[in-house]
Amino acid sequence: MPRRRTRRRALPVLRRGHDPAVLNGLLTNLGLARALRGEFAAAEAALVEAVAVAGAAGFRHQTAMSTANLAFVVSRRGDVPRALRLYAEAEPHLSGERLAQCRFDQAETLISAGLPGEARPVLEKALASAAEHGYRCDTADGLLLLAHAELDDDDAERAVRTAERARAAFAEQERTGWMLLAEHVLLRARWAAGERSPVLLGSAAATADRLARGGWAEAAADARVIAARTALALGRPAGHLLARVGRPRGSAAARITAWHAVALERAGRGDRRGAIAAVQAGLRVAAEHADALGALDLRARAAGPAAEPAELGLGLARSARELLAVEERRRAIARPVRVRPPADPERAAALAELRARSGARTAATARGVPPRADLPGLEAAVRARARRRSPAAAPSGPATGGTEVAAALGDRALVELIGVGGELHAVTVAGGGFRRHRLGPVETARHDVRVVRYAAHRLAAGDDPHAAEALAGAAGRLDRFLLAPLRDAVAGRDLVIAPAGPLHGLPWPALPSLAGRPVTVVPSARAWLRARTSAEARADGHVLLAAGPGLEHAGREVAALRRLHPDARVLRGTGARAEAVRDALDGASLAHLAAHGEFREGNALFSRLRLADGPLFVHDLEELAAPPHLVVLSACDIGRGDEGDAVLGMAGVLLALGTATVIASVTPVRDADAPAFMTAFHTGLAAGLPPSHALAAAPRTPGVLGLLCMGGG
Repeated sequence: MPRRRTRRRALPVLRRGHDPAVLNGLLTNLGLARALRGEFAAAEAALVEAVAVAGAAGFRHQTAMSTANLAFVVSRRGDVPRALRLYAEAEPHLSGERLAQCRFDQAETLISAGLPGEARPVLEKALASAAEHGYRCDTADGLLLLAHAELDDDDAERAVRTAERARAAFAEQERTGWMLLAEHVLLRARWAAGERSPVLLGSAAATADRLARGGWAEAAADARVIAARTALALGRPAGHLLARVGRPRGSAAARITAWHAVALERAGRGDRRGAIAAVQAGLRVAAEHADALGALDLRARAAGPAAEPAELGLGLARSARELLAVEERRRAIARPVRVRPPADPERAAALAELRARSGARTAATARGVPPRADLPGLEAAVRARARRRSPAAAPSGPATGGTEVAAALGDRALVELIGVGGELHAVTVAGGGFRRHRLGPVETARHDVRVVRYAAHRLAAGDDPHAAEALAGAAGRLDRFLLAPLRDAVAGRDLVIAPAGPLHGLPWPALPSLAGRPVTVVPSARAWLRARTSAEARADGHVLLAAGPGLEHAGREVAALRRLHPDARVLRGTGARAEAVRDALDGASLAHLAAHGEFREGNALFSRLRLADGPLFVHDLEELAAPPHLVVLSACDIGRGDEGDAVLGMAGVLLALGTATVIASVTPVRDADAPAFMTAFHTGLAAGLPPSHALAAAPRTPGVLGLLCMGGG
């Protein structure tokens, strides 16, 4: 307290004086002290002033140090995009130990954003530099962070070894308080490895007490939750452990952990509804945190900290309405209501360079010349720019209500598939009624989805009797497993299907009961409702037809469609350049793109359509001010999604941007079969059929099996 009074008296004097170096130092220390007490608003105010004071005085190094510290505080407050921007500003002007510390803090931000795989190389590089220069304290801190990154990256065995190294380094430095944080990582690793023993229970409870006495409240709360869950797994009471977690406050992760503890405590004493309410509160915290993230891939990973509370809530839900409510809240974390990214000239320039290099690489490969290996660096630059972008999505807002869904469906039926533990369940909503169906083990479906996808891939390449037989067998089993139990609930209705897990990649028309039936596939019921708000096509929108290179029948496909759309803008040959096509997409009522498609597993925002001068990336679509109402992507695999139920990919991003309906394939497309199928589809559209009906009416061959109607339908 005396120190605080001294600072309060000193600050006005220093502000009136002429020693900016001392004022900057005091403000920086004050900001960090407030941050460590959890007073993030006050900490940010002090550090913003510290940056301004050093900048006005021309102190480049002090400005960079204060900026890096400001980034640390902003990250703790949950504003990841701004933190990454600030780190990028500070890093070029730092060196030595300050640079190592900046990189450690940046890595911690990446871990908190769900990017442990990207944090690991940053940490390894910073650790090597710290060891080389003898920064022993920084080395210990870095090892602790690396252990967290390895654990979050599903590498528990390596995390244990690294945490032991961190604990030994802290012990050597006599930093006993920090040794407790290494013990916390070891606890998390034991739980992640599946240990549910009395020994773990005792260790977790004791470590939680030591962490609390050491002032590590957030780690203590997490350790108590581990202890409580271990106790419950052993059939022992856990209320006394959970009661000490405290009320939800602090960072998003701390509040989610606290609500998880509340839910477990209520469930333990039989208050099922209260437990579900606590789970919902935790999921709302996760959604608020996700709303602060501008990059779609960051948002997709924001659901990670809420995965275990969500699993608890799904397990507690009994009725169809309860199960649907928890699942919809969970899915809403990973997908924004609607995104409208701001223009970013630097990112656009990086994309243009990446496109040019990609085109040159493709040409070099075709000539047999070894390509230059510079694309990963360019992709990293694009990703970095995207992640520093402030959010432009509408806030998540209240969860979609079941009554709202039922009213909007009309004569349709919703089938939302939900994983509960290792079991697959379905909630059907039809005619105002809600029903819950237990289908069976998720693995049963996973195996047959793989068989269907493999067979569809073979059949897209050419006729293959063995593949056709495998497809028929697996599709029949999936039909009996997924849809037969729902037949009475959804009979005679158009379907809106919200898949789960591996089912996002299923070519649904392959299932016998769906042949010729209007089906719309969506990420969630909420996403379908949002797409339906865009159901009215733009009266003044134009039609775009574009054909990329290297497809023998793409020109014929576009020529046939031009007869149905005589006033369409047509881009083909050298005119079908990526930026020309992107610009022509803006404001279109209908856009049809026939091109080679490539889905990038694990890097879905770099999925692409090959055009005359190089690829059109998913990232490019975020430049659109008015996305097309209906987009048809006549391309291989381009309808696939990544990041689980976030469904990141070209189709998923178009829907998030505001496109009402996307027609795209989740499997390869046979080029020769596409013109006839697409002509039939567009003929149905011209006759006034909704997209889902026009797609269902078009005669299918195995070569176009994977084309789905996504969005509003």
